[in-house]
Amino acid sequence: MKVSFPYMGTSHIAFSMLLRNLGHEPVVVKPTQKTLTLGTQYSPEFACLPFKILLGTYLEAIEKGAELILTSGGIGPCRAGYYGVLHQKIIDDLGLNAKIIVFEPPRNLSIFDLLNKINYVIKLNKIKWLDFIHYFKLGWQKLKALDEIENYVHKIRPYETNKGDTTQAFEEAQKILEKAQTKEEIEEALQAAKNVLDNVPQDKSRQPLKIGIIGEIYVVLEPFANHHVETVLGELGVEVHRSISLTGYTSNSFIKEGEQDVIKAAHPYLNQLIGGHGINSIGETVLYARHGYDGVVQLAPFACIPEIVAKGILPKVQKDLGIPVLTLFLDEQTGKAGIETRLEAFVDLLKQKRYRANVQDKLVAVNL
Repeated sequence: MKVSFPYMGTSHIAFSMLLRNLGHEPVVVKPTQKTLTLGTQYSPEFACLPFKILLGTYLEAIEKGAELILTSGGIGPCRAGYYGVLHQKIIDDLGLNAKIIVFEPPRNLSIFDLLNKINYVIKLNKIKWLDFIHYFKLGWQKLKALDEIENYVHKIRPYETNKGDTTQAFEEAQKILEKAQTKEEIEEALQAAKNVLDNVPQDKSRQPLKIGIIGEIYVVLEPFANHHVETVLGELGVEVHRSISLTGYTSNSFIKEGEQDVIKAAHPYLNQLIGGHGINSIGETVLYARHGYDGVVQLAPFACIPEIVAKGILPKVQKDLGIPVLTLFLDEQTGKAGIETRLEAFVDLLKQKRYRANVQDKLVAVNL
């Protein structure tokens, strides 16, 4: 059976391997402007950007023969929990023949609901549960390796001497990981991918700014949705740290009750879950301030209520902890040039702030 899923960052590499191991043919749709236009055409007017991009990828996947779409649910009072239902209704109204299965976190519903849905997918090709567990572990290992490589990229890019070398090396690293099919091969591929990145010519004398990325998970993880914010910042000489990874989010959503350190950090400013990643955006900003980061960029879909609430609280966090925050709201009207201009201005302000702090420290040292 041809099966598709949301395209988000590099995760398609791991998901495709898992589906092939389960006997399915993965249908991968990398979002483009055509995808967004298609999704916007059939979405409610005030649906958020992730809803529109996902709908566009599903429609393109169905054009390519996808009969089944696998996706995840949402947690708390956030519209993401209704995505699957609404996407299915739109697909049905268009007269298309495709089924969406939504995997809800077991702490939302009964664990048996999750197990029954997994059982449906694996029984289509008569896969045994023990085999599924083995294949799932391999997919998880590859997903963790992909997350690790992305974090590694963010540490290399601000030091590159030739603009674009890190991005090119990252593409090569992904291809290396994509070929790995066993536990041992994935471990070897991860080290080989790191070696490729280490070979990027670097100027280690630089002292890059450090910026944390917070916000709604889809627009944070998918470069198309955020106009490649991490690459832009890295090539401006910034070391980027992304607060969210897919493996981290999955662990916290399906296994644990959220990230307790983040929730605790947010508590003085926000002490209840508001859906999505709203409380995370507050707590992570507090933690970035404590860890000495120069600034934070919040990425939020336009009309995303949790991130709007967080944005209203962040000025208080910024004032108390002295960490500048730039909020970028994203929708189908957002242009790359505008994003780049705002990021360049933000980086310039952070450089001036650091320069003034260094001058002040020197004056204090002289007076002592």
